[in-house]
Amino acid sequence: MNNQVKYPEIMTLLADSLDFGFMCEPQTMMAMHTIHSREQAGIRFKQNMLHRETIVEFRIDVNGQAELFRLSIPFAHLDTIFRVDTGNDNEIELVVSLPTPPRFFRKLDEKDTHEAKARYWSQNDAWYRQTDITHYPADLKTSPVALKKSRPIIDIGRWTTYRLRFKMAAEIRALFLRIGQAFRDYNIAIQEMAGFNLAPHCEPPVWKYIDQPVPASPRPDSTLEDLLRDERLPLLAFPVRYQLEVCISQGYLNEHNLSQDFVDRLTKMEPTKAQDLLEYVANQGKRVFTPMELFSLKITKGSASRPPIPQYCAYIRSANVTPTTIYFNTPTVEISNRVIRYYSEHADRFLRVRFTDEKVEVLTYRLLRFVPLANSIHQGKIYSTDKDTMDEVFTRVKRTLRNGITIGDRHYEFLAFGNSQFRENGAYFFAPVHHLQPQDIRSWMGNFNEIPYVAQYAARLGQCFSTTRAIIGTKTTVKEVEDAERNGYVFTDGVGKISPFLAQLISHELGIVRTSAEAPSIFQFRLGGCKGILAVAPDSNRQEITIRRSQYKFAARHEGLEIIRWSQFTAANLNRQIIVVLSTLGVPDDVFIEKQKAQLANLELAMTNEKMALTMLQKDIDPNQMTLAVAGMILDGFQKVQEPFLLSLLRLWRAWSIKYLKEKARITLRDGAFLLGCIDETATLRGHFKDTLPATDFKDKISKLPEVFVQLSKGPKDEASVILGPMLLARNPSLHPGDIRVVRGVDVPALRHLKDVVVVPQTGDRPIVNMCSGGDLDGDDYLVIWDKELLPAEWNHPPMDFTPAQKIRLGRPIITDDLTSFFVTYMKNDNLSRIAVAHLAFADFMDEGVKSDKCLKLAELHSTAVDYLKSGVPARMTRDLKPAKWPHFMEQANRPRESIYRSRKVLGKLYDQVERVDFVPIFDAPFDNRILGAYSIEDTMLDEVAVLKRQYDAAIRRIMAQHDIKSEFEVWSTFVMSHSKASNDYKFHEEIGRISMALKDRFRALCYEKAGGKHFKVLGPFVAAMYMVTKDEICEAVANAKMRGIEAANMRATSMPMMSFPWLFQGVLGKIANGTLV
Repeated sequence: MNNQVKYPEIMTLLADSLDFGFMCEPQTMMAMHTIHSREQAGIRFKQNMLHRETIVEFRIDVNGQAELFRLSIPFAHLDTIFRVDTGNDNEIELVVSLPTPPRFFRKLDEKDTHEAKARYWSQNDAWYRQTDITHYPADLKTSPVALKKSRPIIDIGRWTTYRLRFKMAAEIRALFLRIGQAFRDYNIAIQEMAGFNLAPHCEPPVWKYIDQPVPASPRPDSTLEDLLRDERLPLLAFPVRYQLEVCISQGYLNEHNLSQDFVDRLTKMEPTKAQDLLEYVANQGKRVFTPMELFSLKITKGSASRPPIPQYCAYIRSANVTPTTIYFNTPTVEISNRVIRYYSEHADRFLRVRFTDEKVEVLTYRLLRFVPLANSIHQGKIYSTDKDTMDEVFTRVKRTLRNGITIGDRHYEFLAFGNSQFRENGAYFFAPVHHLQPQDIRSWMGNFNEIPYVAQYAARLGQCFSTTRAIIGTKTTVKEVEDAERNGYVFTDGVGKISPFLAQLISHELGIVRTSAEAPSIFQFRLGGCKGILAVAPDSNRQEITIRRSQYKFAARHEGLEIIRWSQFTAANLNRQIIVVLSTLGVPDDVFIEKQKAQLANLELAMTNEKMALTMLQKDIDPNQMTLAVAGMILDGFQKVQEPFLLSLLRLWRAWSIKYLKEKARITLRDGAFLLGCIDETATLRGHFKDTLPATDFKDKISKLPEVFVQLSKGPKDEASVILGPMLLARNPSLHPGDIRVVRGVDVPALRHLKDVVVVPQTGDRPIVNMCSGGDLDGDDYLVIWDKELLPAEWNHPPMDFTPAQKIRLGRPIITDDLTSFFVTYMKNDNLSRIAVAHLAFADFMDEGVKSDKCLKLAELHSTAVDYLKSGVPARMTRDLKPAKWPHFMEQANRPRESIYRSRKVLGKLYDQVERVDFVPIFDAPFDNRILGAYSIEDTMLDEVAVLKRQYDAAIRRIMAQHDIKSEFEVWSTFVMSHSKASNDYKFHEEIGRISMALKDRFRALCYEKAGGKHFKVLGPFVAAMYMVTKDEICEAVANAKMRGIEAANMRATSMPMMSFPWLFQGVLGKIANGTLV
């Protein structure tokens, strides 16, 4: 941006006409609705330079009344505006074509938008977000959500090309030139378009073809009742119809380009081949203007062909409902849950739905300079507001939950939502059959009739939708014991026990790979209506599980044991919240700055130094344990020979690490761990006692600390070791100065069977985990830090009171409408992220940091917001808790410039220390000759491998498309640089870990089958063939790119073949490379 040029806050042009439509051909627009300017109320094309957005205001008659609307396009969403050559110097046409819809608003009478108790009002309070522009708004109340809208004036979700015509008087021409210069200053091109055409408006005939049912052929065993029912079947098989709507909803096909011939050809194909064809279109992610040409393509088998998948997985259909439209996604293989496993014969009738804001392609800009950094696609959450301006959006969510979703001949109805889904604004829907309704499924899940609280009722339903793996090869017996309770606290809340024998059986069944022969010490589980963790206990009998009363939540018909996850070592990482709390408590800035400086230097050195790479990868272990996988590849010599896949992974890991240093201050600590917590069953550890006498000296101070037991399976000397001495105990997120506790690590021989967990005391006045951001022991992870440099000057600031708000009792039986209203109320009042962001801004701005009154109030509000799923009580932010000033490191690019200041505190210094690094994979490095020359591979095997690879590549592309991930390297490693933002980064890292694991397990099983088994003698040659096929594809693509003048550094993963397929078997590749051919 040219900082020397000053623009008016708002520049306005009056347009003669405005067309809404879409591009039916590359240079042809079909205008579906046209608005002409009126003398008193023209079409206003505005550039708001303060808020950096383009606004178009227009009037439409709705039920005989002229309503004022506006559409708003942030500059960050604009790339190019086309100027059409009309051949008339006195006229200008502009065409704006967006891949996804902008935000639409309707203006209410200003006097109706003043709230009686409000202290502030602005003109924006009169503009209400819109979901539809229709002549018949009342019809929406009972209509299900569908891709094809009924009788809209403007389909604002799908008509996303806009044409504006202007008459060019002299004064308007000067203003137009100035607006054009402003666009160019913000990297928005004004591009001449020659040969632009308008197509006549017409209704697409394809819906009539595919919605018209055909009579069902009578079966030989048809009864008279069957014949009298006169069943009629849809023209397209449902999987084909669904995949067609995937392509249309995502914008890869447009119904106006689909002819009856296209439908006829699709109908005559085998359904699996038709589905594969349409999946191919979705996987390519590009608009197809001539659909008939698709039938000449040779398509690889996709998910429609249903190759075997692991038993703990299922094919899941999903949809994203936005304020103006709906997007369907290609079915993907995901780890299933209890409900889908039990109703596996109807698994294809479940639909996972997420409510999100509009999908937009965003240019990320370098703050204060407005230099573009990268393109990314965001489909973030619908955020709450304390005004009524979003009411129509929340009404659409409620309508969807009440009226359901229609796809072809199926009508999906609301079923329930899992607890994690709920926080991400998601739910499961189910398309009923005559003998199975959603209410039948809810009744099977458990008896919830005695629960009087809607929040608790919803949470108990949600337990059944936890992503789990069922234990089917082991029988268990259950023993019940009481909890340890004191002072109103349940010290053993969520903790049960499991025998070492049973833990080993479970570990073997789940295929848990560990460096030692021991099973994990903790399993997070579900068992009927029970939840929490099971900790290994030597005194438990062989197949015995011990359950405490706090773990029992409801009576369930299902009684099988299910495992969510298990304990393992994960590296400790600081983050912005932890750093600002420690900074306020007295840790010097230089401590954090030096640690980040060292991490940046080590990351750079690791790219060329094997020893440093191994040191970092083996110590800085991520939650998905992928750094250990990359370290194993280095140990097998792949970094030494400069193998391209390994080098690309190293580059990605570095770029990913630096990204999170920049954006989250994610500093990795060597002297720390991120561990599951459990209780001291021996009652040996000293707890927290509030009446402890003041310490007389440092040694006495340490001796009076609460005690914990931490034993790492692989300590500083690569052997099991118990961590001793003072350490920090915290839980994410930590906002209050009392959330980070100083405790003392001690050695208790009776607890040495527990490794890679943090054992906390059951003695004392109050559980120490409760002081850590209100934590408990039913599956919470805790940050444990024994780095002496991070011990603050102030120890154990008085903790916050985390007593939850009084639950709201309904006073009558709970019905489905109560659940859906609870869901929408949460969305409307979900201030969790806004509270956390405001807390961070105030912590930096206020001299007292997290001890300031505003931060303490926000910390309390945050606790209330976290507990909403338990209490049903929303957290409401008052205006005084909304920051007016923002530190530069928070990258609030859409805020007015005068509200942004350069932070001089620790987070500002850390932010300025880091420069982002782009991830550029390596395609032109030579493949490993140790593998290429190991076997003589027959052509038949190479052909079989090539078919499997095409299926694998298609599956990877489906995952990339669904989650807006840029490369296969990110899916394989789970080091994702950018994603759709429908989940926060931490949750998404967990989610992509499960998705990646399921993908790998699925294709490993297919490879075992084709290779003839798992024995190295048959598997080795097959894996070598996988490597050879991959090498041939990459080398051919590199050669073709160079012929087109594309240098290696400019080769992008999106346009190159996939490279990760053979690395499903990285251990086998290592054995081959190192000559271990037996």
